[in-house]
Amino acid sequence: MADKERKKYLRKAETVQKYNVFYDTIEVGVSLTAGFTSGSAALIGWGLDSVIEVISASTLWWRLHGEIHDISDKRVKKREKITLYVIATSFLIVSTFITYDSITKLLNKETPSWSTLGLIILLVSLVVNPILIWYKFRYGKKLDSQELIADSKDTFVCLYQTIAVLGGLLAVQYLDWWWADPVAALLIVPYALKEGWEALQNGRKVEY
Repeated sequence: MADKERKKYLRKAETVQKYNVFYDTIEVGVSLTAGFTSGSAALIGWGLDSVIEVISASTLWWRLHGEIHDISDKRVKKREKITLYVIATSFLIVSTFITYDSITKLLNKETPSWSTLGLIILLVSLVVNPILIWYKFRYGKKLDSQELIADSKDTFVCLYQTIAVLGGLLAVQYLDWWWADPVAALLIVPYALKEGWEALQNGRKVEY
C-alpha cells in the first residue's frame, strides 16, 4: 500500500477511534448509573466493560496518531505492542470483576429492579456497536493492523454483552427469572478471556 493511501486509512481509523471514545464515555455514565441504581450485575459489568473500551480505544488512537505524524517504525511497533497488552489486560480485568459480582449475586439471590435508562442505552448500543465493529475491522484489514482487529473484537464482545444483558433485563422483568441477570453477565466471560488471550499472544509477537 502506498504511503499516501495508508495515511488516508490511518486518518479514517483514527476518526473511528475518536467516535468510539466519545460514545463509550456516554455509555459508561449511563450504564453505571442505571446499574448501581437498579442493582443489576449485568448492567454494572457492561458499564465497566465500556470503561475498558474507552481505555483501549484511547490507547489505539494514540498508536494511530503516532504513525500519522511519522514517528519512527520502532516507536510505532512499541505503541502497537502496548496497545495489544492494554486490550488483553482490559479483557482480564472485566472478566474478573464480572465473575466475582455475578457469582456473589447468584449466591445471595439478589434480584435487580427494572431500569428504563438501562433499556434505552442498551437499545442505542445495539445500533452503534455494529457500525463501530464494521469500520474497525475494515480499516484493520486495510492497514494489516492486529491491534485494530483486536479492538473490533473487543467491541464485538460489548455487542454480545449488550444482547445478553438486554435478554437478562427482560427475563427478570417479564418472566420473573431473578437469576437471569447475573447469568447474562457470566455469559460474557469465556469469550472475553479468549479474545484477551489472543491479544496477549499477538502482542508478544510484535518486535521493535
